[in-house]
Amino acid sequence: MYSQIGTNVYAFDAVRQAIKRIVDELVKLNPTHIRSIKGADAIPINSSVQRVLDNPNPLMTTADFLEKVSYLLLLNCNVFILPVYKTWTDGGEERREYEALYPIKPTQVDFIEDLSGRLFCKFWFADGENTTIPYENVIHIKTQYSINDYMGGNELGQPDNLALMKTVQLNEELLKGVSKAMNASYAVNGVIRYNSYLDDGKLEKAIAEFEQKVANSQSGILPIDLKAEFTPFEKRAQIVDEDTLKFVDEKILRNYGVSLPILRGDYTKEQLEAFYSQVLEPLVIKFSQAFTQKMFTARERSFGNKIEFYTEDLVFLTMSQRIEMIKDLSPTGALFENEKRRALGLKPLPELEGKRYMSLNWIDANNAAQYQVGNVDVVDEIKEDM
Repeated sequence: MYSQIGTNVYAFDAVRQAIKRIVDELVKLNPTHIRSIKGADAIPINSSVQRVLDNPNPLMTTADFLEKVSYLLLLNCNVFILPVYKTWTDGGEERREYEALYPIKPTQVDFIEDLSGRLFCKFWFADGENTTIPYENVIHIKTQYSINDYMGGNELGQPDNLALMKTVQLNEELLKGVSKAMNASYAVNGVIRYNSYLDDGKLEKAIAEFEQKVANSQSGILPIDLKAEFTPFEKRAQIVDEDTLKFVDEKILRNYGVSLPILRGDYTKEQLEAFYSQVLEPLVIKFSQAFTQKMFTARERSFGNKIEFYTEDLVFLTMSQRIEMIKDLSPTGALFENEKRRALGLKPLPELEGKRYMSLNWIDANNAAQYQVGNVDVVDEIKEDM
């Protein structure tokens, strides 16, 4: 029995920014149903799986769906997705027609095992409703999967935010201290001394007269008679130094693998690649394997069906790197002409639809030696292949 209450840490600004930065990249993913057998090229498949990936449910676009799933996963270390489909038997094999995918937000999850060993999930929701579903019919993605057998997070299936909360609270105390120091520096500006003894009544009257002079002054110069002497305080607010605040911020961000350059958006190519490999790529792999395992039967998986989450349209390449990539791949025929145009920010042209060109200056490496010495049979074979 596990409760999903991992959102309290999200109230803090640094945590919110770090999670948003990760989610903003995951939203760019392009989920695709492919089929690849024995290492052959992956072929996109037009299926009900692909249609539901392109249009998950009436309430969400693909980007909305990925955003919702990513937030729930990063906040709770677990996310549950319910696929809706029709099923029938064809030649003794189960077939599925997918209709929708719904990420859900249960307040509690009970794992139940029957006498046959089959596992079920009983989901409880905020309105008190509950539903029980076989675990094999639920897409369950986990992070920090270690101690608990069923859930990501700590032994209770919760995000282990104890160490993070200490740092976050320290950060909040430092910011409060800065605010108090700044306010205190403006609370008292100086002291006025009267060169005579005043009883309480005369003192209050003298203070009121001085405050009135301050309120009426437009030039910033106050008229004070010989009986009073005003001594201003030097403004020296003691606040936390910048390095300390930066250290605390970075300590919070490191918990999510987000550096300050990544957060600010002034990162280098190397920093972005490190962010992808350390933070995003493990999540992309988890997404792919979880969706593949639950959306395809064992027989369908044996035929190479899987779901890959591709990074969208060269998101990690600068313009110069895109041009270099086009130059490198064009001779091999790996790029369609319209793919090249899109990579350069140009709109695709109808007359180039499906067009793909390659260089003829390539041969099978196994035939290179024979071709070089002019073996007629090999040359004729190569020409036929061309």
